[in-house]
Amino acid sequence: QVQLVESGGGLVQAGGSLRLSCAASESIFSLMTVNWYRQVPGKQRELVASIFSGGATNYPDSVKGRFTISRDNAKKTVYLQMNSLKPEDTAVYYCQSPGLGRGQGTRVTVSP
Repeated sequence: QVQLVESGGGLVQAGGSLRLSCAASESIFSLMTVNWYRQVPGKQRELVASIFSGGATNYPDSVKGRFTISRDNAKKTVYLQMNSLKPEDTAVYYCQSPGLGRGQGTRVTVSP
């Protein structure tokens, strides 16, 4: 079973940046679509970025222009660069790959 492990979360002031990482245990990860979601207690999870096997990416309007998803297949890692962070970006972020599962999440807190 492929393990996905997120890292890079933390506390940042509004306007700041963070880079999240999603590291996989198996190289098949490089062939798969990877999604970053965020979850706030009491709210539905929100898809914030997707990267497909060919490298195409997709973002919702809420993060477009601020978040960038990328992958390093040699490192079996997908990144989420988050810039111009806002307090409403506060959430637990986790990566997920269809058929492979999801990680445990990393908490991002953006202070005003």
